[in-house]
Amino acid sequence: MINKILGNKFLFICVHIVLGFLVTFLPIAKIYTLLIFVIGAFIIYTTRNRKEEALFLISYLVGAEVFIRMSGGTLLYETGKYGMILFILLGLFLGPVKQKQTVSFILYILLLLIGIIFTDTPSGESIRNAISFNLSGPITLGLFALYCYKRTITLTEFKELLFLCLLPIFSMVSYVYFRTPDLEEMVFGTLSNFDTSGGFGPNQVATMIGFGAFILGVFLFIRINLSVYIFLDGFFLTYFIYRGLLTFSRGGMITAVVAFLFFAFFMFLFQKVTLVKVSKYVFVSLILFLGIWLYTSNITGGMIANRYAGENTMGVKKKDVTAGRGKIINMQLESFYESPIFGIGVGNGKYKRIETGEHVTAASHNEVSRLIEEHGSLGIIALLILLIAPLQNMYFSNNYQRAFLISFYIFWFLTINHSAMRIAFPAFVYGLSLIRIVPDES
Repeated sequence: MINKILGNKFLFICVHIVLGFLVTFLPIAKIYTLLIFVIGAFIIYTTRNRKEEALFLISYLVGAEVFIRMSGGTLLYETGKYGMILFILLGLFLGPVKQKQTVSFILYILLLLIGIIFTDTPSGESIRNAISFNLSGPITLGLFALYCYKRTITLTEFKELLFLCLLPIFSMVSYVYFRTPDLEEMVFGTLSNFDTSGGFGPNQVATMIGFGAFILGVFLFIRINLSVYIFLDGFFLTYFIYRGLLTFSRGGMITAVVAFLFFAFFMFLFQKVTLVKVSKYVFVSLILFLGIWLYTSNITGGMIANRYAGENTMGVKKKDVTAGRGKIINMQLESFYESPIFGIGVGNGKYKRIETGEHVTAASHNEVSRLIEEHGSLGIIALLILLIAPLQNMYFSNNYQRAFLISFYIFWFLTINHSAMRIAFPAFVYGLSLIRIVPDES
C-alpha cells in the first residue's frame, strides 16, 4: 500500500485535498484516525518492518496529527503521540535490529521519570493529566530517538518518508481553507488568528504548515516533481506559505525559513555552485516571497507586517513581543533557583504560577525552560544529551546529508522553544536528525 501511494504522488495529493474538504461536513474524522492505526499496525505486523514500514507510518501519522485534532478525529487527546509510540514499539520488537544501541536516550528517559516523584498537583486536579501533558512528548522523543539512532535509510527512502508526512498536511490546508470565513469580511488584528487556522490553535497549525512548506521547498530545490508540472508544485509552495502567514503565528513560519536557509547553504556547499548561480536562487526566492508578503499584507490590511514587527494594530511597538512567554521563562528560572537539583516536579510549574497571582497561568510554551524548572539539574543533563547526540551524526556526514540533518535539528530546537512539545512533531524531526542517510543501492 505504501508503495502504491509513493508511485502515484499527485493522485494521492488530490485524494488528501478532497479528504480535507469532506471532513468539514461528514463525520469521518474518527474513521480516518482508526484506519491509520488499524492499517498501520497490520502493515508492520505482516511485513515485520523489513523495509522500515514503521518509520513511514510514523511519518504519515505525525503529518496527520494536527489535522486529526482540529477535525475532531482524536480518540484520545494525545492520539498522535500514543500512536507514534505504538508504531515505534511494533517496529522495534517485530523488526530486525538495524541500528547501534545507545544508553544515552535510556538515561534521558530515566532522568525525566525521576521528576514524577515530586509532582504535587492542587486538590481537584489530575496528577495523571499533569504528567501525561508534560511528559508524553519528551518520552515519545526518547523512544523515537532509540529507534532512529544511527539507523540507516537510503536517500530515496528518506525523500519518500518526507512525502508521506506531507500528504496529510495537504488535507489540513484544505480543511483550513474551507473552514475559514470570507477574508474580505474579516477584521484582522495582530494576535494569532483562530479563524484563519480552521478554528484550531494557530501555533500548531503554523508549525505543520511551515514544515509542509519546507518539504515542498526542498523538493523543488532538488528537482523532485510531485505533480505533472513544476509550476503546480510552485503553486503548492506559494499557497502553503500564504496560509501559514494568515495564521498570524510567527514561530512555525520563522522556523521553516531558518531551517530552509541552512538546508540551501549546505546544498550549495555540496554542489560547489558558483556565486552567480547562488544569486539567481536568492533573487527568485526573494521575488516569490515578496509577492506572497505583499498579497498577504493587502488581504490583512497591513496587520501581518505589524504582527511580525511586534507592533499593535496602531503600529506601536508592544512592550512584550513574546506574548507573555518571556515573563513565564523568568518565573521558571526563579523556580529553578529555589529547587536546582530535582526541580519542582512534573506539571507543577503551571500551578505555581497560578498561586503567584501574576495572571500568567498558561502552561509553558518553551520545553527548554520547562525542563529546567520542573526537572532541575537533571533536566539540564537531559537537555545536554539531546543537544549533543545528533552532532556526531552530522560530523561524520557529507554536506548533502548534513543539509537534511541540520535542518531537522533546527526544526526540533526552535519548535520546542516556541511551542514546547504540544504535538509529536518535535519528537519526529529530532529522531530524523539521528538517522544515517546512505546512497541508494546501485
